[in-house]
Amino acid sequence: MTLWPRLLIVIAGLYGAGGVALAAVSAHLTGGASLAIAANFLLFHAAALVALAAVARQVAHMRAVLLVGASALALGALLFSGDLTLRALMEIKLLGGSAPFGGMLMIAGWLVVGASALFGRRA
Repeated sequence: MTLWPRLLIVIAGLYGAGGVALAAVSAHLTGGASLAIAANFLLFHAAALVALAAVARQVAHMRAVLLVGASALALGALLFSGDLTLRALMEIKLLGGSAPFGGMLMIAGWLVVGASALFGRRA
């Protein structure tokens, strides 16, 4: 397996662990709804990143496009969940507009992933 899919799997592991931790913290905090949302996004995207890394290993055509889409998902989830987490736990913003930018990046990433399959050639 090449470096790019391996890195996505490492990130997925970190997101999975972080998602479980945030879910646990959100259950014990009053007003932990933002943490629960952040946890869900990390957990869902952790599973998606593992699946996309596995698919990338099996395809030749459009592999780079698929991995770019997966990377956009990873960065978007980090910005979105990171911003929500910092706001909930420390009452600070990650960067101005991180959550909406992260959300838009995830949307774009999913569209790129879909396009990689739609426009890819059959083997």
